[in-house]
Amino acid sequence: MERGRTPAVKIGQFEVAHVVEDASPTSPRFLFSDATREALAPHAHWMAPHFYNPETNRIRMAIQTMVVRTRHHTILVDTCLGNHKHRAYEGWHLRNGPFLEDLGRAGVRPEDVNYVICTHLHVDHVGWNTRLVDGKWVPTFPKAQYLFARPEYDFWKTQQEGEFGQIFQDSVKPVADAGLHRLVPVDFTLEDGVRFESTPGHTPGHCSVHLSSGGQEAVITGDMMHHPLQIAAPEWCTKFDSDPAQALATRRAFCDRYADRDVRILGTHFAVPSLRIVGKGGKWAVQV
Repeated sequence: MERGRTPAVKIGQFEVAHVVEDASPTSPRFLFSDATREALAPHAHWMAPHFYNPETNRIRMAIQTMVVRTRHHTILVDTCLGNHKHRAYEGWHLRNGPFLEDLGRAGVRPEDVNYVICTHLHVDHVGWNTRLVDGKWVPTFPKAQYLFARPEYDFWKTQQEGEFGQIFQDSVKPVADAGLHRLVPVDFTLEDGVRFESTPGHTPGHCSVHLSSGGQEAVITGDMMHHPLQIAAPEWCTKFDSDPAQALATRRAFCDRYADRDVRILGTHFAVPSLRIVGKGGKWAVQV
């Protein structure tokens, strides 16, 4: 998956376009502390070439926004990293990328967006909630309602020390100050066919987004899972999970729920537009 817009996925009458901010090959240890080449070897045959390059020992991922178009609304799910923001990781620090231009090439102007859904409030999911205008952080999507799961927002609102305090101040609080945010329950239904699905563990109030239209279904994962490896080996928890035991239980329940069903999995960080989960008895695999 390259930076920019990728081909849209049709879910019944819905259309989901991927606008990719970054797709740089990544060291597996960025996500998984124990991801040596040897540990990944049993999975290399199926992860290559879509998800892993065994020659370079780099995993393929994406930081991207999902643009969901229904008959009634234009919805963004997660808003990537953003520009001009002070961040802890070098490649994310003070970015100045063409995300809004890429969004425009997907046919979306900021004023066209009706809703912004943040699956959770980590740095790479809230960045374009705001942009810098005349030295002030202002909402990027001025006519949108930003939907935050209430337990997620309430938790991070209290975390004002260190890195996350900065993220909340520049990418979440300005939206609330502008009166554009709405706190919703973890099972919130936005419209017919678009609803939140509670998937806690990565963060306390993490939610995925379930889509259904015309008898077809899809789920936008957020960070319930970061990489398809976690379907075949759900015990691989990332070092960013706030509650690894809960995250593991959530992934297992999710795979069990959607395996061998015609449900497209739209991985927020996956390097392919969609895949399906197959398998039974707790042994799952990926079908691209």
